[in-house]
Order: sequence, then C-alpha cells, then structure tokens
Amino acid sequence: MSFESLGLHNALVSAVTKAGFTEPTPVQAQAIPLALEGKDLIVSAQTGSGKTAAFMLPAMHKLAQAEANQGNNVGVLVLTPTRELALQVADAVKSFGANMRGLRVAVVVGGMPYGAQLRALSRRVDVLVATPGRLIDHLNAKRVKLHEVHTLVLDEADRMLDMGFIEDIESIVSKTPSHRQTLLFSATFEKSVQRLAANMMRDPVTIAVSGQKAKHENITQNLLYADNPGHKGQLLEHVLRDEARDQAIIFTATKRGADQLSDDLRDKGFKSGALHGDMNQRQRNRVLELLQRGRIDVLVATDVAARGIDVKGITHAINFDLPMQAEDYTHRIGRTGRAGRDGLAFTFALHNERHMVRRIERFMGRDIPIVEIEGLEPTERPRPSRPSRNSNSRRPHRGANGAGAGQGERSRHSRGRRGAGDGSVFEQAPTFGAVEGRGGRPAGNGRGRPNSSRPHGAKGPRHSSGSGAPRRRSGGRDGASARS
Repeated sequence: MSFESLGLHNALVSAVTKAGFTEPTPVQAQAIPLALEGKDLIVSAQTGSGKTAAFMLPAMHKLAQAEANQGNNVGVLVLTPTRELALQVADAVKSFGANMRGLRVAVVVGGMPYGAQLRALSRRVDVLVATPGRLIDHLNAKRVKLHEVHTLVLDEADRMLDMGFIEDIESIVSKTPSHRQTLLFSATFEKSVQRLAANMMRDPVTIAVSGQKAKHENITQNLLYADNPGHKGQLLEHVLRDEARDQAIIFTATKRGADQLSDDLRDKGFKSGALHGDMNQRQRNRVLELLQRGRIDVLVATDVAARGIDVKGITHAINFDLPMQAEDYTHRIGRTGRAGRDGLAFTFALHNERHMVRRIERFMGRDIPIVEIEGLEPTERPRPSRPSRNSNSRRPHRGANGAGAGQGERSRHSRGRRGAGDGSVFEQAPTFGAVEGRGGRPAGNGRGRPNSSRPHGAKGPRHSSGSGAPRRRSGGRDGASARS
C-alpha cells in the first residue's frame, strides 16, 4: 500500500515521499481512508505509531482541495496537552504542506510570548495547533474565531483529561460548528475518554491499532530493585556508564527531583539537563535543542516529556521514579526504540514499591524481567510468584546492537559498596568502570564516561534466577493520575 493509493492530494503525497515515508503505518492505513470519507474517528494509537500523519494528512487534504478561508478564521484546529507536542505537530504540518502554497500554520501555547501569537491570529489560519488553556485565553479576549473550523483534532485526549482540561475542551468545542469532523486520538479507551467522545462526536468509527498495552517488542525492558535512594543512584550511574549508550532520558516523579538529579549527574561528569513544567517555553526549547544537537546526552524529565518528544538518538529510557499511572510506563519507555531502532528501558524500584510494579505488569499483560548488577545486588529479594511465560529471566537482555545489554558493564564496571548517605541523590555512589583518580573520583575522559581501564572481575547486569525470577501477574487496574 502506498500513500497515493489512500486517495490523498498529490501535493501531500509528493511531500510525504520527499520526507522519506514510503508506505503508511497501520494506524495511517486504517484512519486516513475513513477520515477522507468524512467520518468521525476515535483512534487508539501509541506515540511513535505515525498518528500525527494519520490525522493531519486527511485534514490537510481538505485544505488542498478547498479555497482559502477568508478573514482570520481557522480551518483545522488541533488540541494537544503540552507545548512540546504542539510544536512537534506544527513542524509535521509544515513538512506535509511543503508543496501547498500559502499554507498558514499558527501555534498557540502557554509559556510563549503573546506578540507572535497575536500577529498569527490577526489573519487567516489554515491550521491552528493549541493547548487548551492558552486557546481559552485568546477566545475570551475574542482574538480567534472558530466558527468555520471544518476539522477538530484532539491529540492524546486521555492526557488532556488527566491534566484537568475537560472544561476548557468543552468550552472550545462549543465554539466550533456542529457539522465539523472530529478526530479523537488517545492511548487509552478509558470511560472519561468515551464520555468526552459521546458528547462531541457523531456516530464515530473506533479504530484500535496496537491497543493501549503496547508491547514495545524492540525495547528490552529491565527491572532493578534498590534498597534505598542512595542504592538507586548507584544503579543509575552504572547504567549511564554503559558504553552502548548514546542519549538517555530519565524520568522522575517531581520537578524538584528532576533538577536535583540533573545537578548531581553534572557533578559526576555527565552532560545532563532537566525538563519539567516549571520551565518557561524558552528554557524548554533550549534544553530540547541541546538534546537534539547532542550537547547534552542525559535528559532528566518529569512526565511532561513522556509524550511528544521524538529524539532518535535516545538509546536508554530510565524510570528513576515509578510512574503513578500504569499507562505512563509505556509512554516513558516509548521515548527509546524510535523509528524502528532497538532500545533499552531500565526501571528502578524500592522494595516497598512492589505493588506499583505489579500494577504496571498487570496493565502490560507481561512481567518486566528482573536484573541485578554484581556488587550492587539488593539485600532483599523480591517475593516469588507464579512463573510467567512471557518473562525471560534467565536470558541476558540484548541491546540496540544485538549484543547483550550488559556487555559494556561486564567489561567496564566494577563492584561497588553502598555507603552512608551524604545528602545527595547518589549518597556516596562508588566508582564504576575506571581506575580511581585523585580524590576518589573516577578517572574519565571529560564527557561523563570512564576511560577503558577494566577492573578485575567486573561484571554487568544479570537476570535473577530462583526466587527472584519474574512472574506473570493477574489483570488489574491502573493507579491514580500524576502530574509533573
């Protein structure tokens, strides 16, 4: 199947082909023909599945066929939960519309100056990408008109509901025409999403591509238990010194935790940066630009970055803190293994967080294999349970290059001993994989990675056996929502 066979306008097909896309993904192949027929759609699709093109190409097909709107009206309205995702969607629109003359795209999000937004809204807008809060501000000030919107898109609707945007969304939708086409994309089919759809859609067609429980078959998942936060910090440093790592994204539960962990990593020689909701848009853009350019290779983020960031160089996704919502686990680890690449995901858990791990495993329908690092084993073993057919507890996990994920650790990482806490996140993390330099610090190459000196007897992560083998759990419900 080709994009041309879907019935899209030639200008879009040529732009998509030039961008390097040869054939539609499953979600695109199913959603685009129905959207071209004018049907309302409810689509369950994971980040990275090609969903942006699935809703933007049919919406832009209408724009390519119709005459330009008059005045300062909006043709296509896309609502997203975060600024990062809004900017990503806008970039995709510009790429898809490269051959559409006079295409006007505007982005209205919080944390950015009003001046540019006011100028963009003072004239015709073919595609408006917005976060609900800032769009409400402009609507209240009568700076934008939505009465000619022919296509309304709600991207990651479940996330917008989790963030408390339900009233803003309802207010925005009430200002659009009743005969519009509505395309709702969500990672889950929760009751709140179903209620939202029932109130704003007409006989919608439901499409479930990969389902909400994405398997992430190209991502090797690993679970490491820690005795305390200091132990967890030592495990993190060990994983980050994996020679197979290119870029890593680390998730924390709080904004303060993200800043503190990023500072501690910089002190240890890593090129790290933080990303969270307390940062203004200029600060966020700068961090993301540094990540894209490779100026930083470790991004510490709250869940604000779990969706909408697409950096192909991220080889390691690390849950330093467990997510409160089980489905957020899949979005977090989905930051690696992008564009068909393989990826590695590491999840750290304290012993009193076993119930949260089980919740994630029940949601996923599979166990996360437990691994240990020699010299950094937890003092307490996870309680045994029924063996899982999907777990692979005795087989070494494999990294992006096909070799064992612990290969770098086996050749570079030495045993460590957990010491007393010093008030930092790491609490006297031991030296891994390098001959100690003066002052007890690792002898490195200035880039946050140790030299190639190999300590005698160093070994890497290993999968637990015996009582620590991962097991299959029964189904359950995910937990309460968390905000960054």
